[in-house]
Amino acid sequence: MRRTTLVALCLMAATTASLTGCQSGKDGDGGGGGAAAATASATAKASAEPFAGLSGDEIAERALEATTGARSLRMTGDVPDDESGGTIRIDMAMDRQGECAGTMSLDGQGEAELIKTGDTLYMKYDERFLRAQSEGEPKADTDAAVALLAGRWTKTSATGQDAEDMTGFCDLDTMLDDAEGSGSTDVTRGRTTTVGGTPAIVLHEKDGTDRNTLYVATEGEPYLLRFESASEKDPGALTFSAYDEPVGAKAPTGKVLDLDALTG
Repeated sequence: MRRTTLVALCLMAATTASLTGCQSGKDGDGGGGGAAAATASATAKASAEPFAGLSGDEIAERALEATTGARSLRMTGDVPDDESGGTIRIDMAMDRQGECAGTMSLDGQGEAELIKTGDTLYMKYDERFLRAQSEGEPKADTDAAVALLAGRWTKTSATGQDAEDMTGFCDLDTMLDDAEGSGSTDVTRGRTTTVGGTPAIVLHEKDGTDRNTLYVATEGEPYLLRFESASEKDPGALTFSAYDEPVGAKAPTGKVLDLDALTG
């Protein structure tokens, strides 16, 4: 679980950072900046063209500001796992209070459910996931882990060392606030489309040899809706939704195995 969590977390950081090439001027809300933004907004509304008069860089700057200002979001998609050469599939809702709830799997080999609420981390693994993650271990040990854990909710302290990587994955504050760009990217406008039914504009980004495609909402807040990486090293795609909606992280009901008590 530690490996898959770190890879997903790193890709999320790369996703938010991909929007920061146009970060200069982000904090200039006063003076002529506000008037200019209002004029641009009025112009866009008066035209059938989304973000009329704005360059790809300017749209990306607005998307960065809106996305990093979100209180919560849901992240869904496939990301590469460099260590195994496989693909991690994640579906996770998280907020700035460190609450999160969702699922993850590796190469479609089973699934793990995760909930973090308060100071407690809850996880539930199915048999396929446990056996896939235990590959190479003695069969007796794997069978014992399956018998003990498969299909059962477990809990552990979110502040414990074993849970550190998993709880870090739930930290939307860190992932969004730590986005820092190099200012070297080149963003150009593309076509209009929809992502999950939401109207969006496509942005094409060049960052050195990397080529990324971003989809930014053209209605309401200009949130980042989807990110696609064509990089040979880190290909993958993530979809973002449920901005500023409750995460719904609730402790599971029924019997829960206390791993901290089990390990003494």
